[in-house]
Amino acid sequence: MTLEVTDSDFEKEVLERSENNPVVVDLWAPWCGPCKSLGPILERVIEETNGKVVLVKVNIDENPGVAGAFKVQSIPAVFAISNKDVVSSFVGAQGEEAVRDFVQKLLPSEEMTELEKLINNGDELSLRKALEIEVDNPEAVTSLAQLLVTRNEDGDKEEAIKLLEKIPETPETRRVSAIARLENVGDIDSELTELIEKVKTDEDSRDRFIDLLELLGPEDPRTSEWRQRLTSALF
Repeated sequence: MTLEVTDSDFEKEVLERSENNPVVVDLWAPWCGPCKSLGPILERVIEETNGKVVLVKVNIDENPGVAGAFKVQSIPAVFAISNKDVVSSFVGAQGEEAVRDFVQKLLPSEEMTELEKLINNGDELSLRKALEIEVDNPEAVTSLAQLLVTRNEDGDKEEAIKLLEKIPETPETRRVSAIARLENVGDIDSELTELIEKVKTDEDSRDRFIDLLELLGPEDPRTSEWRQRLTSALF
């Protein structure tokens, strides 16, 4: 089930609806290339749940209120909401396998351990309780770090980075860490163009360049192009 939602009906169509079914909110814009590749994947995967999960699409150009509420810095940005709370999220285009894993975690399982139940709940309190049971559980750590960088209040990003240092590095942990480190992200292509001239001699520029590529994600066609240009610039 897919709905187009606006600032005016967001509370009814998303928050109230989430009390009965998990709602996935896809924040996109017509000019966003990665949004166009992610959208059909979300629709296809969520359709597989046979109505157990609802997909909501919000054009941020036309609905700045919703974009502001989520403190969106980059799109596509996807948020899962259950019982009126954000329980998980991701930024950037993702492959179908990653999206399916994201959606499957929203579905209740008949037999779960207490740890699995807490992780499946996905809210901050549950995830912190899960880490009391298993301090370095990769799924709980990554989910909590993602919530923290999305919320972005004082100290959240620093805590997210420290959490991620406890578990093995994965593409997802690298992406969340990059989001935690990045500030004041504007036009990514323009910034990469500027940074590419400095990456060979300036470590800070090189680190930010790599973080911006992590933010774009492997599904964005620009990522491989910019990685090739980085290799050429360095060597």
